[in-house]
Amino acid sequence: MKIAVEGCCHGELDKIYETIGYLEKKEEVKVELLLCCGDFQAARNEGDMMCMAIPPKYRSMQTFYKYYSGEKKAPILTIFIGGNHEASNHMQELPYGGWVAPNIYYLGYAGVVRFKGIRIGGASGIFKSHDYRRGHHEFPPYNPNTLRSVYHIRNIEVFKLKQIQMPVDIFMSHDWPRGIYHYGSTAELLRKKKFLRQEVESNSLGSPAAEELLAHLQPSYWFSAHLHVKFAALMQHPPKANAAPRVTKFLSLDKCLPYREFLQIVDVPERPGSSEGLEYDPEWLAILKSTNSLQNTAPHPWNPPENNGLHERWDFTPSEAAMMQVVKDLGGDLAVPDNFSRTVQPYDPNKPQPHATPSCNTNPQTTELCATLGLTDLYAHVGQGGGDLSRIQGSTGGGDDGGESADEPSEYPTDTSGLSSSYNPDEITIEDEWEEEEGKEEAEGGCNTPSAVTGENLSDVGEVHPPGRMVLPAPKSDTSPTDLSHVMNLPPPSHSTPAVAPACSGAEREEHCEDDDDEACRTLKRTSDEAEAPGSKGTTPRIKRRNQVIYTAVEDDDE
Repeated sequence: MKIAVEGCCHGELDKIYETIGYLEKKEEVKVELLLCCGDFQAARNEGDMMCMAIPPKYRSMQTFYKYYSGEKKAPILTIFIGGNHEASNHMQELPYGGWVAPNIYYLGYAGVVRFKGIRIGGASGIFKSHDYRRGHHEFPPYNPNTLRSVYHIRNIEVFKLKQIQMPVDIFMSHDWPRGIYHYGSTAELLRKKKFLRQEVESNSLGSPAAEELLAHLQPSYWFSAHLHVKFAALMQHPPKANAAPRVTKFLSLDKCLPYREFLQIVDVPERPGSSEGLEYDPEWLAILKSTNSLQNTAPHPWNPPENNGLHERWDFTPSEAAMMQVVKDLGGDLAVPDNFSRTVQPYDPNKPQPHATPSCNTNPQTTELCATLGLTDLYAHVGQGGGDLSRIQGSTGGGDDGGESADEPSEYPTDTSGLSSSYNPDEITIEDEWEEEEGKEEAEGGCNTPSAVTGENLSDVGEVHPPGRMVLPAPKSDTSPTDLSHVMNLPPPSHSTPAVAPACSGAEREEHCEDDDDEACRTLKRTSDEAEAPGSKGTTPRIKRRNQVIYTAVEDDDE
């Protein structure tokens, strides 16, 4: 089965589907599934744009609203997770996942589904230590703090995912698992992104929560985005019990822009005799049911239950009986119902409403799933002023930490995401790119031959390069590896947007952005090996670049 994987979407659905269509025709293949690794930007109208963590002057509707309104329909089943640039009020309507448009499915805060027998899981958001232990307390209208904390991953979602025992084929996260860069071509990564060197050398780049999940789930594939660079790695895990060691193929992709490697097609074996459509995963739904009493929608810190003598229950691994009960609850049919419905009026380009207020609606999909499985609609609960969900403190739940501050040192020793004196590698939100001169761009882009790399109008690029294979490095492991020739065989044929030389020699600079302040101005930060040139005035010039309305971010300072 051919699966297309895309990095940061940033609302460019038209261009992504157009690129896939071009690849299908050129390579004579049929893509059956699209996976998007965050920053999807499912903005339905101007009110949703108010709920995205980007400066007002850079807000743009992009093209998702066309799929929400019914003007267009996604040509390929699309599954996505959330990143750190989302219409958060829309995403919060679907905490357990659901359709955001016909044929476009959101996995929720965390989720696992099945497609043609392939188990696909994901976790939305990015890691930030000072919000990691809080509940999902945010609700529109967001203030400058909750506008950002709403997309930070929480420990309850990681706890749920760690209850999974059955093998996962594919997992998605927006930010990278911490340490994954040691299992690929680190030198090549640092050649492309010099400013990451300090975090790589200190092993503080990436999410420690995702690192924890990678070690537990050990999926066959792990796809990420966020850092706007294509990077592949191959990680051999230490063996569990008497089982053979598992290997995870990691791939991160760029954002949807011309001449960028934002799309890859991989070949994943199907399960014979499996259903054709999208299905719920019974193990995951059983976990949601068993952990429902642990849900927390209060802003104070909370720890999940542990085997430390203080909790009546700490293991929420579902039994076979629990999974069978889920199947029974669903009437024996695991197919995800085609029950999309609009909860707000979609954007009308002929009748713009620039001062529209954000919507705060419950979603019928969530209401139906909660009624079927006995779950709590977190969004509705917060909207009604709820806090803790009547969990039994000291027995099944981990309980509050009394007067402890949520800004205490992270439980992960090398995590620096909450420290004001450091960069936040997990909140890298877009870069400064020198804009090509208009004359050169027009002169060199005049041919009408389409290219798979653009993500823009496919007629803008003159030269076509054949897609390349998914090239993975040799695996690295703390264990003594055996012959890995059987795992090094890559899925044929895997396609990628080709590496096309830019139209001009532009310099690209990137930066880290923290996410706790609403400051609209950004300045480039240099590491020690990126000193200013002699005679420099020490200021960063304001520049204009392609698609800056989408990709400009905020310089956010920590508390």
